[in-house]
Amino acid sequence: MATLVLDNGAYTAKIGYSQEKVSVIPNCQFRSKTSRLKTFTANQLDEIKDPSGLFYILPFQKGYLVNWDVQRKVWDHLFGKEMFKVEFADTSIIITEPYFNFTSIQESMNEILFEEYQFQSALRTNTGSLSAHHYFHTKPSELCCLVVDSGFSFTHISPYCRSKKMKEGVRRINVGGKLLTNHLKEIISYRQLHVMDETHVINQVKEDVCYVSQQFYKDMEIAQMKGEENTVMRDYVLPDFSSIKKGFCKPREEMVFNGKYKTGEQILRLANERFAVPEMLFHPSDIGIQEMGISEAIVHSIESLPEEMQPHFYQNIVLTGGNTLFPGFRERLEAELRSLVPAHLPVSVLLPANPITYSWEGGKLLAHNPDYDEMVVTREDYEENGHCICEEKFDL
Repeated sequence: MATLVLDNGAYTAKIGYSQEKVSVIPNCQFRSKTSRLKTFTANQLDEIKDPSGLFYILPFQKGYLVNWDVQRKVWDHLFGKEMFKVEFADTSIIITEPYFNFTSIQESMNEILFEEYQFQSALRTNTGSLSAHHYFHTKPSELCCLVVDSGFSFTHISPYCRSKKMKEGVRRINVGGKLLTNHLKEIISYRQLHVMDETHVINQVKEDVCYVSQQFYKDMEIAQMKGEENTVMRDYVLPDFSSIKKGFCKPREEMVFNGKYKTGEQILRLANERFAVPEMLFHPSDIGIQEMGISEAIVHSIESLPEEMQPHFYQNIVLTGGNTLFPGFRERLEAELRSLVPAHLPVSVLLPANPITYSWEGGKLLAHNPDYDEMVVTREDYEENGHCICEEKFDL
């Protein structure tokens, strides 16, 4: 019996068999400007010759799975002969869904997994639960952990005690990678170049040059300086998809501070955008989103829990999701928490080696758990009892 682990994110799907390695694949379809009629699915992205003006068709909206036609196409591609060659009747699947998912979406997912694909058994869970499982596996002496999952649509903060989710402590901030990329597109379009259609390119820019500032106002002052003194400023070479396939940051010594470049490349000059964009994770109010930043939300979450557990949560904060890869993210979060948390409590924030696949690895460990067969719903169970058996069994 094979077990397929699928961490079905809104931006990428992390997928692989529990005996093998994980693959991270875009969870969407694409259309390119040049071939309007042809739709590319998931990792066929690499076949597109000219990814400028790439049009994304996403299965998720505002963090929830609403576009089933697209999701089906992506799954058909992932489960099909080109990728994982799934033998459904002989495969168990662990699949993730967002917190407080809508019942209608859960029921559609049950139907698709059991009736269309006819998996032998399935386990529906939250990404955070898998991350917590991974964390408790690596640190068996700990009883509590707080999973901070900052992904494409949301940032979730979820406390776990002995692998049980504590629902009353779950917090959600509506700031994720999608919002950061869109905001960066707006800033650049307003200041330099019209890039509102270039989601793919600007997402790359964000990943290459953005960082989290440790002292926002000090960096702001540096970003306003002229010439060589401005250590924040970077020149980003945009791809033209013929000679330059992928954008990159110009090395400091090649930058021209006054005057034009002779080389004829298209250049984006970025200064305060580099840290003002990720700053929205810590201060959503900067762009008029009236919500707490991550550090406040963590304190708010932990303070809603029983007092004797609070010190354990502050010591076991684990970061997952793509946004945690911004340089300086962990340090900034730890520093902000340190100033908010009572002085006698130690604070420790862990950034795993690969925060994007951390929860997938947790699913892999779960699949080898001796109690795994107790947790799943088999197809026979489902055919006999319908949706209610899934509601009972899955701790969601």
